[in-house]
Amino acid sequence: MDISVWEAGSATASLQKVKRVLLEPGPDELVLEVLHCGLCHSDLSMIDNSWGISQYPLVPGHEVVGRVVSVGPGVDSAVIGQIRGLGWISGSCFRCHQCLEGTSNLCGSLEATIVGRQGGFASHVKAHQDWTVVLPEGLDPAVAGPLFCAGITVFAPLVDEQVSPMAHVAVVGIGGLGHLALQFARAWGCEVTALTTDGTKADEARRFGAHNVMLLEELPALLGRFDLIINTANQALDWPAVMGSLAPRGRLHQLGAVLQPIQVGAFDLISFRRSITGSPTSSPGSLRKMMEFCVRHDIKPQVEHLPLDQVNEAIERLHRGDVRYRFVLDQVA
Repeated sequence: MDISVWEAGSATASLQKVKRVLLEPGPDELVLEVLHCGLCHSDLSMIDNSWGISQYPLVPGHEVVGRVVSVGPGVDSAVIGQIRGLGWISGSCFRCHQCLEGTSNLCGSLEATIVGRQGGFASHVKAHQDWTVVLPEGLDPAVAGPLFCAGITVFAPLVDEQVSPMAHVAVVGIGGLGHLALQFARAWGCEVTALTTDGTKADEARRFGAHNVMLLEELPALLGRFDLIINTANQALDWPAVMGSLAPRGRLHQLGAVLQPIQVGAFDLISFRRSITGSPTSSPGSLRKMMEFCVRHDIKPQVEHLPLDQVNEAIERLHRGDVRYRFVLDQVA
């Protein structure tokens, strides 16, 4: 199949539209005709090779919503025409202990959608059928894409770790991930505090679900306050202040890809049984739960739409932080 893709030829390069040949779907794979694709900060990290794992030419895009147009052996042809979403993970081994017990996002043989394979800034993309999730009725395909990375990343700490609805949850960073984390935590039943460096976002943070909005610089005064801190920031924080703001048995859940080591003293953990965790998105089962939760509680990303041929403009603006709160790039005829 001849398809079009937007690819970076080298680190930090602008994306160029080129033609490629997409191989036929293999066993248990399907092909999505891309309708919409969100732009994530992880796409920027891959384009710039910030993590040292990029391979060029690189086709980013891992918040995909598309229509099934062809299937490989082992896939029921009745799924053709379905609208499905695809996130960071495109496949796993389905044989290891993690896959068999339902935590396939922890599989040692994961296939990431944009690591060594073509992502969703394209006319078509291929993935394993089990890592594409049917959109439920009531979820708008035009805005659903960011839920498959940003959304599941912040939903996972609540559902996978069985957070109590009585917990006091803080969200650091009111951006692409944070504005969804506030909505999820509020709908979960928690008391929610937004922690930000930008006081101008206070009204929006409350609209997304925050009961309280505080500046990060106030954190040292908030001793023992939070049961869970979801940190979406990818920059170093005042880590002793972060740990000190946790309640007994409180947990810092780190989602921002901070490249510097997180400096935490032993007694920050020993005292009051505090802990630090993280998570690489979640399983297909959790993705389905998240979709249902979004429909039930009317949770959706706040997005700005641009046509896919303006992807370089979207990338430049995201580098500047000029978006509230997620770009969705729409396929144009």
